[in-house]
Amino acid sequence: MSTVAYIKDSEFDALLTSEVPVVVDFTAPWCGPCRKIGPLMDKLSEEYKDRAQVVKIDIDADKATAKKYSIRSIPAVLIFKGGEVVETIVGVADYEKFTAALEQQL
Repeated sequence: MSTVAYIKDSEFDALLTSEVPVVVDFTAPWCGPCRKIGPLMDKLSEEYKDRAQVVKIDIDADKATAKKYSIRSIPAVLIFKGGEVVETIVGVADYEKFTAALEQQL
């Protein structure tokens, strides 16, 4: 079971006011590669729970945010800091790539 919460377009802007970096996994239920990185996002959420926020957006259910950030292929993981995109990782990557990107923002 995923420990990472799905958020809606309507919640997204409030999320960006967070004091800590925000990791957003743009995903969809039908996306095989997305399922591969799902457990990595869960692990990231668990390991960085006090230092970062990890959320998912279903691009089928919440299209506006995906469109706003020009998400054309998934999985796409965007890291935000201070409301701005500071890192984009598209496609399946290993856990170390996600942690390295997040560590740079801490």
